[in-house]
Amino acid sequence: MKCMEPIQGLSKARRKLWGNPQNVISWAFMKQLREHNETRKVYACNPYIEVYQFRDNLYGLFNQNCDGAGDVWQWLIVGPEKCLLVDTAFGLGDMKALVDEISGGKEIIVVNTHDHFDHAFGNCRFGRAYCHESLVPLLEAQNEHMWDYLWDKKTGETIWLDFDKKDLPKFKPYEIIGVPDGYTWDLGKGYLVELINSNGHGGPGASMYLDHSNKILFPGDNICSDISGCGNVSYPIEECSLYKYRECVRRLVSRIDEIDAIFPMHFICDLESRMLEDVLECLNAILEDPEHNYDFVTETINPNDVNGPKRIRFSRYIKGFSIISYSITEKEEPPVPSAIRALSK
Repeated sequence: MKCMEPIQGLSKARRKLWGNPQNVISWAFMKQLREHNETRKVYACNPYIEVYQFRDNLYGLFNQNCDGAGDVWQWLIVGPEKCLLVDTAFGLGDMKALVDEISGGKEIIVVNTHDHFDHAFGNCRFGRAYCHESLVPLLEAQNEHMWDYLWDKKTGETIWLDFDKKDLPKFKPYEIIGVPDGYTWDLGKGYLVELINSNGHGGPGASMYLDHSNKILFPGDNICSDISGCGNVSYPIEECSLYKYRECVRRLVSRIDEIDAIFPMHFICDLESRMLEDVLECLNAILEDPEHNYDFVTETINPNDVNGPKRIRFSRYIKGFSIISYSITEKEEPPVPSAIRALSK
């Protein structure tokens, strides 16, 4: 059975194997964008990343995921004096040279939404990264072997994506700076970007970023046109990640006049902010009775651990959008650094 129709993008990398397929709506959006968008461009300094311009000073850096999970966006905001890069993907290719070329060599501020493989493994390309203070210990676990799982141990060939091994970074320690909820960066002349601690997908240190000038919210993986996997429901429910994520969404709805658009880290982007109210409605329904207020149940296989246990997830539809997916556990599970999980694959 075919997984998904091929997309003829401009990236040097070529897909060899997929994990779980994306929904057809997300795939249709990405096919149209990657094959027909007039702003799409690949720079010679990094032929792996496709660059799209969504606002006068906002660029989407599209990365094919180095493993079987969904392809990922990085978002680059070019301010008057500095630029801010949201997430660093796997670090494939000379990412810093690419950002320097787009921004004209402005000082780069790197921030992370969470520590997952496809969002933070490229941090060491830049020498410094900011995040919510609770995320620091997870990022500190990064190491030189965290990319090893991308290769077949018998053949030495890449498993999911065809690329040159030399184009991944060689790990070196970098500065990790944790900041509190509500921290802001000034990109020059009062151009502010704010960190909003979200919890949910990525755990206690997961964060969103709000570009005050463009009125754009970058929500990490908590909002996605495929699956918004927002964590576990555990008991007591006030300690579960889904409950804490709902509190974040409540605050965002109260500030909805400050947000015009939402740019997730995967698939469909430039979403209307009014959907935050629908996300909140969905979360309220789930948390009223997590064991019964779902629309369907799925058993999924981790594409990075196909022989591992199946994961049972409950899902409920967000009105007019995708789904929120969650697990039910006896107690809240502490997050395991992605760099450590990578070593066991």
